[in-house]
Order: sequence, then C-alpha cells, then structure tokens
Amino acid sequence: MAIRIDQIKNMKSNVTIVMYHYVRDLANSRYPEIKGLDLPCFVNQIEYLNKHYNVITTEELIHSIDTGESLPPKSALLTFDDGYIDHYTNVFPILSNYGIQGSFYIPVKAIKEHVVLDVNKIHFILASTPDKLMIVKDLEHLLEKYRTTYQLYPFDHYYDMLAKASRYDSKEVIFIKRLLQVELIEELRLKIVEELFVKYVGMEEHVFAKELYMTEDQLIHMQNSGMHIGSHGFNHYWWNHLNEKDLASELDLSMSFLHDIGVDMKNWTACYPYGSFDEQAVRMLSSRGCKMAVTTQVDVAEPIEKMRFLLPRLDTNDLPKEKNSTINDWYKKAI
Repeated sequence: MAIRIDQIKNMKSNVTIVMYHYVRDLANSRYPEIKGLDLPCFVNQIEYLNKHYNVITTEELIHSIDTGESLPPKSALLTFDDGYIDHYTNVFPILSNYGIQGSFYIPVKAIKEHVVLDVNKIHFILASTPDKLMIVKDLEHLLEKYRTTYQLYPFDHYYDMLAKASRYDSKEVIFIKRLLQVELIEELRLKIVEELFVKYVGMEEHVFAKELYMTEDQLIHMQNSGMHIGSHGFNHYWWNHLNEKDLASELDLSMSFLHDIGVDMKNWTACYPYGSFDEQAVRMLSSRGCKMAVTTQVDVAEPIEKMRFLLPRLDTNDLPKEKNSTINDWYKKAI
C-alpha cells in the first residue's frame, strides 16, 4: 500500500526527499513494461507536492545542514537518478513551469561514452518480455555454459539464495537483477548481460544509449536553468564493493565532469549507485568536499550533520499516483 505522504510526521526540520527514475508516457513508449512512473501520474504528484509541501532546493537543504537553521514545515526535495532523456524532455519542462528545482544524479560514462549501463540493460531485458521465467531459463542455460570456466555453483544454489520477492518485484525479477548486478564476477556478468541484451533488445548499444540518456549540452542547459546536477559515479558501480583506489577514480572522474559542465563545486552532492554506501564511501566523499549524499533507504530525512551523507528518500511509488483528466489536460497545455 502506498504511503499517504500527508500523513507522514514532518517535524519542522525534516524533509521528504523523493526519488525518481524513468518518467515517461508508458503506454505509448517502445517499452511499456519498463518499471517507470507514467507521465500523467508524475504531473499529478508535482501538483500535489506543490499544493501541500514546501518544495526546496538542494542548496537550501545544504544550508540547513551547515547552519542548523530550520527548513520550512513540510519541506520536500525532488531527486532524479541515472541521467535519462526522460528527465530533460518530460521532467524539466514541468519543473520549470512550477518554478521547482530538481536534483539530477548523473552516471558519467553513459553520457560521455554512449554506453548502456548494465543496470539499464537489465531493465530493458526485463521490459522486453512479460515472461520472466523465459529469462530465468536462459540464465540457467548460461550458468551451465560458463560453469566450468568460472567455477560456478549449480543453478539451484543461486536461485535458492537470490530469488526473494521485494516491495516492488517478484522473486524471479529479483533473482535476475541480483545475479546480474552483483552476485557473479564482473567479467561474467558483462558477458551474460550482453548476450541477453542482444537476444531481447537487439539494438546497437551506442544507438540505444543515445536514445536513453541526456547529452552534455542538455545537462548544461538544465544546470544554467537552475536545476542541480550531482554525482552518481562514473561507471555506476556499487561503491561499497570498490577498493580505495577504484572508488577514488569513480569520484574524481565524476567530479571532473561536474566541474566541466559548470556545477558549483562548493555545493556538489552525490547519490550512491544502488544505494551502496559504506564507511569508506562516506569518508572519501567528505574528504573531497561533498556537501551531502542521498541513499535509497526509505524514510523522511533529518537534515543534521550526522546524517549529511546518509539522507534517506521515499520512492515515487510511495506517493499518490492517481491520474485525472485535469492534470492530463494541464500537461498538454504546459509543454
């Protein structure tokens, strides 16, 4: 059941940080099965938040953490992960119309090198067929194919360990995601994901990437128009799985990109890929002057010093998502 955000206890100093990913007209898209927020529902949420909340900027949140000054009552902050073209073509015009700032967290490699992140390949593999058991069967075959070379356990070992339903996904989907995102070694994950991407999606990767992600020019336009652009790493790796050298590279490459597109590096922020933080990640963000970082933990955030790099968020699925004709008509006029 979705959380009624008007029933959440919002102390004066708290802030509801909302997390978005895909925002698109799902029914008329090439991949209507993608796990995203339907565009009319997004418009409805923005109108709801604008009416019932004080939508603040990232800079206002940083100021509150730095100084201890209270935020307005029922403050909210909107965040958008992964640099999708949806955020420029769909989200940006709506936020601009309302005078609302969004904070957009960018995985640099996808933007600069026109590659599709593994996590997104997995999303579109899943969205390409309603029969998730077909993908599971493919994985059973592929694990057997590579079993000797990579000294793998039998298929049932991985399935029994990983196939656990979550808040939003079936056990089959969780198995596919966890196996291909983290359980297998990177070299094998890349091979298997690529084979499945070719089978189920069938587009050249650089072409697909240019359709999926924003460009640097679009990011600069958003940055110059008052949106906040933050770090989501370079390769979108799990930060809590990296050694110090590799995490330093992830952060430094990402920071260099932010600087190049005009971000005020005195107020740069981060979003942990997959919510993957640990003590090392927090320490390295702090040493590089990062002002705050958001997680995927589900809660209302308290903007205090000890939570600076551990700010929780609500998923868009936790907010109202009802469509209505007034909102749909407004959207058509607004853009």
